Amino acid sequence: MWSLLCEDVECVADRDPAARNTFDVLTCYPGIHAIIAHRIANALWRRNVRWPARFVSYLARMVTNIDIHPGATIGRRFFIDHGAGVVIGETAEVGDDVTLYHGVTLGGTSWNKGKRHPTLEDGVMCGAGAKILGPITIGRNGRVGANSVVTKDVPAEMTVVGIPGRIVKPIERRIADHGIDLDHHLMPDPVGRALACLIEHINKIENRLDEHTAAEVVGELSQAMEGIVCARCGNSCDQPGCELPGCEH
Repeated sequence: MWSLLCEDVECVADRDPAARNTFDVLTCYPGIHAIIAHRIANALWRRNVRWPARFVSYLARMVTNIDIHPGATIGRRFFIDHGAGVVIGETAEVGDDVTLYHGVTLGGTSWNKGKRHPTLEDGVMCGAGAKILGPITIGRNGRVGANSVVTKDVPAEMTVVGIPGRIVKPIERRIADHGIDLDHHLMPDPVGRALACLIEHINKIENRLDEHTAAEVVGELSQAMEGIVCARCGNSCDQPGCELPGCEH
């Protein structure tokens, strides 16, 4: 447990540029306080010391506003940034090097006992306010965009955004030496991309309609002018130009 807690504290410096030193992290980061309490509560829970485990979890929730059920399985180097409003259910499973931002929920969708909460594999990042619901799996190094609602599995290395969550093509990432995604704010915008394509298509159609309309107008004018003779020069008005000075038929 001591090794786990040391790694939990050390990983904060890799993922939060505001962390100045270990003392700051230990005294001022509610995410660290919550995970320390959870490590203790989980050890009690696995030894069937259930009420004390729940009470430790309850005290941690009062202090940190982070609700982690003592039965949840959490891997190494787990980090909750800002640590407010995070909820992790009893059967949730979290791998190594996972990062959660404030407001994330790993919730259930069933009243039945058994596996009913999500599984987050190694390296997953969940943006602020993301809701991941049900016994689904977010694959290794997957990313969940802020305020997304995810109810279906997400393959490894993919990104999911929106309500309901939609899997989108991942974009170029900047990965640090320790394997953490530093550019978590860079999320694809499938709706914006679709709208841009639609607008481009509409513009092409309008241009083609304009060209077609102009050609029709020229054709109609040419037909209308056939057989009309200029009173000054006697030439047909549909002929281009005129040799008579001052005639502009």
